[in-house]
Amino acid sequence: MDICIGGTFNELHKGHKILIKKAFETAGVDGLVYFGISTGELLKKKNDVKSYAERKKIIEQHIINENYASKVIIQPIHDKYGPSIDGDFDAIVVSPETYKTALEINNKREKIGKKVLKIIKIPFILAEDEKPISSTRIKNKEIDEEGKLLLRD
Repeated sequence: MDICIGGTFNELHKGHKILIKKAFETAGVDGLVYFGISTGELLKKKNDVKSYAERKKIIEQHIINENYASKVIIQPIHDKYGPSIDGDFDAIVVSPETYKTALEINNKREKIGKKVLKIIKIPFILAEDEKPISSTRIKNKEIDEEGKLLLRD
């Protein structure tokens, strides 16, 4: 099964790792996992984002460390859809934060006569304080990449 996922992946955290794991599990040994990494206009509202090359290297190292077997393509995406609208994918793996975009993708795919993607939504992965793990919270030094609290109220 060919899978697509996308995001900024600025601070590779536990939530990202679970998303990536689900993508590889779903793809299976013979499937393709396409990573779209946000660039350009998609990053204008975000502060302190690592370079595309840095984020790509971190993802590649994670894939090697986890011994994922599927074929992988990692490329920059310049809008929130990337190749997901016209690409030959079977499914998309998303978080609750990006679920709405997956619905938009399927709507656009239907309009151009492409098969809709199976949407696989993982839940938010929560930190110790029961709030979602996010790159912003990690950058603000509230939590670490695993969701452990760094600042106490």
